[in-house]
Amino acid sequence: MIGKLLQFGLKKKLFEPEDYNFVMNNLMALLKLSSPPENSTQYSEKEKISDILSPILDYAFEQKIIPDNTTTSRDKLDAQIMGILIARPSEIIKKFYELNLKYGIKAATDWYYKFSQNTNYIRTDRTSKNISWTTATEFGNIELTINLSKPEKDPKEIAAAKNFKSSGYPKCILCAENEGYQGDAQLPARQNHRIIPIILTGEKWFLQYSPYSYFNEHCIVLSEEHRPMKINKQTFRRLLEFVELFPHYFIGSNADLPIVGGSILSHDHFQGGNYNFPMANAPIFHEITKNNIQIGIVKWPMSVIRLKAEFIEPLIDFADKILHIWKNYSNPDLDILSNSNNEPHNTITPIARFRDNNFELDLVLRNNRTSTEFPDGIFHPHENLHHIKKENIGLIEVMGLAILPGRLLSELQLIEDNFNKNIEEICTQNIELEKHKEWIAKMQTKYSENKNIKQLLNKEVGLKFLDVLKDSGVFKTDETGLKAFVKFVNTI
Repeated sequence: MIGKLLQFGLKKKLFEPEDYNFVMNNLMALLKLSSPPENSTQYSEKEKISDILSPILDYAFEQKIIPDNTTTSRDKLDAQIMGILIARPSEIIKKFYELNLKYGIKAATDWYYKFSQNTNYIRTDRTSKNISWTTATEFGNIELTINLSKPEKDPKEIAAAKNFKSSGYPKCILCAENEGYQGDAQLPARQNHRIIPIILTGEKWFLQYSPYSYFNEHCIVLSEEHRPMKINKQTFRRLLEFVELFPHYFIGSNADLPIVGGSILSHDHFQGGNYNFPMANAPIFHEITKNNIQIGIVKWPMSVIRLKAEFIEPLIDFADKILHIWKNYSNPDLDILSNSNNEPHNTITPIARFRDNNFELDLVLRNNRTSTEFPDGIFHPHENLHHIKKENIGLIEVMGLAILPGRLLSELQLIEDNFNKNIEEICTQNIELEKHKEWIAKMQTKYSENKNIKQLLNKEVGLKFLDVLKDSGVFKTDETGLKAFVKFVNTI
């Protein structure tokens, strides 16, 4: 298998033939081998890198090269193995920009994305486990994924992470200093990780891909400086400068406030990729033009203003104007308060793209206020939806792709298998379905004659996610909400 790994590296051009002995000797040292591999099974193009690495990792555990057989220990070693096979960061950067210069930026990202898969940094063996489908709604198709790509940690790993005393280096999982890092109980190993420097607003940022891609070429763009997320005029400029550099990618930022923001607010970063989300396909239902900028309200369950112009400067200025007006906007009749107890509540989730020779900037209006009735957030999935989705609604969900918890796979299968039984019997025999009890009962009434239970469950989960998005919208999609939204846009 080690011989096959070396063949894989040569075939995928992870190293050159002149590097063979150097790479082989380093692998031998890591795996405590005294002689090189003899005749190995021929590498086949159909084989995945994970299939080649797996028996090597098994061997490493048997030989006590790794302390245990947990996912953490195996991941640390396979990152170290692949790190031996690939070039230093400077060579990868040089290759990327040579491709860009010779063939264009798309050729460069095509190569870099494939490289990140071949190095096992993007774990395609895990992302392929995700279950995905679409559901038709009044707002067009929305997409759903049950996230099975992130492995569950076993009790040993959880205990190790809890007891681990961090040195504070790297400061977080997004810091540029993770490149080549050996990993620890809290941060993954990154010896097989290479990042590409880019310049946005005169600052150094870095492009990388997500190891757990939720969509095609799912990338992360991160600031060199470890600083908190902040939505301001510079954010809009950076997003639009990025799509100038990478016109085949969209790019967006999570909001910068808790509840309506993403899971990492401590490090300024964006997410993007070569993908067309449902929200991007949604039509405009109210549009005005001002100073060569098309300003439209998007027909979408959340409150989205789409700006479109030929040049980026007018968009930046106008988006900044909307941000300042929205930050100070209140409408008590709609439960929208800009501040309470000196705490700001209004912010924006922005998304930029280049389409049909125009720059577009989608501004999703957000509010993170809580109340006694809605302690998790007034504009957050309400409690009746928590059995499906209770986590923050971040950038990806805003655009119409639900990232659903892995537990739903087994729970939906149990519902399907027991759908025609008495509801009390179902929940008594399967305690994990108790949280779904009311939902199951309604579906049993609604679909008493339906035989394709799996299909209807997918549809109903999709409609639940639609309700999640509606809960998160600040201007509701009823007559009162839309009238207020149109008035807000016309006032701007």
